[in-house]
Amino acid sequence: METVRIAVVGAGVIGLSTAVCISQMVPGCSITVISDKFSPDTTSNVAAGILIPHTYPDTPVPAQKQWFTETFQHLSTIAKSAEAADAGVHLVSGWQVFRSVPTEEMPFWADVVLGFRKMTQAELKQFPQYEFGQAFTTLKCETAAYLPWLEKRLKESGGLLLTRRIEDLWELQPSFDIVVNCSGLGSRQLVGDSMISPVRGQVLQAQAPWVKNFIRDGSGLTYIYPGTSYVTLGGTRHKGDWNLSPDAELSREIFSRCCALEPSLHRARNLREKVGLRPSRPGVRLQKEILVRGGQRLLVVHNYGHGSGGISVHWGSALEATRLVMDWIRTLRTPAPVSKL
Repeated sequence: METVRIAVVGAGVIGLSTAVCISQMVPGCSITVISDKFSPDTTSNVAAGILIPHTYPDTPVPAQKQWFTETFQHLSTIAKSAEAADAGVHLVSGWQVFRSVPTEEMPFWADVVLGFRKMTQAELKQFPQYEFGQAFTTLKCETAAYLPWLEKRLKESGGLLLTRRIEDLWELQPSFDIVVNCSGLGSRQLVGDSMISPVRGQVLQAQAPWVKNFIRDGSGLTYIYPGTSYVTLGGTRHKGDWNLSPDAELSREIFSRCCALEPSLHRARNLREKVGLRPSRPGVRLQKEILVRGGQRLLVVHNYGHGSGGISVHWGSALEATRLVMDWIRTLRTPAPVSKL
């Protein structure tokens, strides 16, 4: 077999990073990203893009830490390069505060981010409603810049972007040898996965250039994430809610909660409402599968179900998905045994 034809379904941060990763690591393949939505119309575009891991109950912690570490290292390299501004990747420091001391004072990712430490009492005085906190420096990935940057990298390596809605993965057979499913919530229909469901998130994007540090309530529900062009104020977590229309009452509640954390936000201007549906699942689905129908087979790699943590682990999970693609390529290139008569 000469060129291996690979289709990646989905053009959010998981799909694009997986496609770029394959293009970098797998020689002798052609890559086509197929999606009905590309940036700026993806769920990933709504994400604030800060690297603070989400915890997946059904995914082993060592795997989660590996994905986060690989992603952090990858983006750190970009942040220190001439590409940093174009890719929208930069360091940001701040605080995560808790109303009571958490069970785990040292999360599994504490030694991956930079300068992780317990907040001092002087620092905690800024947040009178809270009694414990953590200070650290992490990375922020501005998805409005990062997704087009990934698209550009893919096209430079010969990859194609195709706008098309896929109703069934079998539509891609026999045009492709391997299909990588990064369809997020689309996997409910594409592969009949009832374990994946939306968790609706509503945020505000505000002009408040004086806010330089992130502030995050330990629950993860209220947060202030400064970026290069706006500050993201959040948030909500509504399970099973498919509504993409902003709720004005929720926006007022979000703004109130964020102002309680950072009173200077009362002066924020040009508040824009954004809604995204996180593709949530008890555990990320990252595995190979052979689909068989009518004597035909379709080699698939699944990489979806990252929920609110996709940005934090996207490159690490893309590396693992790429290793699974390489497994399938070895299968394709291994000659079938000759039967002896």
